Amino acid sequence: MPALRTALLQSSGELGDVAANLKILDEAAARAAAAGAGLLLAPELFLTGYAIGDDMARLAEPADGPSARAVAAVAVRHGLAVGYGYPERNTERHGVLHNSAQLIGADGVPLANYRKTHLFGDFESKWFTPGDRAVVQAEIEGLTVGMMICYDVEFPENVRAHALAGTELLLVPTALMHPAEIVPLSVVPVRAFENQLYIAYANRTGPEGGFEFVGLSTLAGPDGTARARAGRGDDLVLGDVDTAFLAASRAENPYLRDRRPGLYGPLV
Repeated sequence: MPALRTALLQSSGELGDVAANLKILDEAAARAAAAGAGLLLAPELFLTGYAIGDDMARLAEPADGPSARAVAAVAVRHGLAVGYGYPERNTERHGVLHNSAQLIGADGVPLANYRKTHLFGDFESKWFTPGDRAVVQAEIEGLTVGMMICYDVEFPENVRAHALAGTELLLVPTALMHPAEIVPLSVVPVRAFENQLYIAYANRTGPEGGFEFVGLSTLAGPDGTARARAGRGDDLVLGDVDTAFLAASRAENPYLRDRRPGLYGPLV
């Protein structure tokens, strides 16, 4: 299977303006497709902005809402899969919102919807109910793709669960703030190495409300190196997810094979 070129959109978009953010996503998809990408990943809560306060409930949408249909049109128009973060209104539980990420295929068909399982800080806990599925996966061009959001990747058990479930590329839309730069610079590459998979980590950037997002979006490979990394400002970076390299790396670094689960009971 040829490598899947993956584009990471680093942007905070326009706060509270879904239409403007869909336009930014569309423009990024055009640039990514022109560069040969088969997948574009946007940050956490990209469609609405992160620090929208009381507008969270107003701007939240179901997974199959109008914004999802608009993103599907973007995917079809440019011929690539699109992953993005948004506030999801749970249609089965009145008043319940989730911090979610959705993946839509190049044909416009929804592939996966993930609800953030580890909420960060008082702001997220105020607005969102955590999801209860740690491993959500889909397939893109024969590649097994998993999803989580921001803080989730900082829990080693979460990423290991994906590795054991066969995830080859883990998508992590994020809203990482200062002073946690250690996460994209060190934690994400180490997670990729210790679990022998690729991690695509797409961050917001700049000041927003009382938050300061640090950028540094990263595509980390199973060798623990950054295959692509953004700076601090708006950016679109691309890197290749090479399954042949992944297979070779897994053969050389057999962490999953050499595990001894019988010793790990106290962890849970």
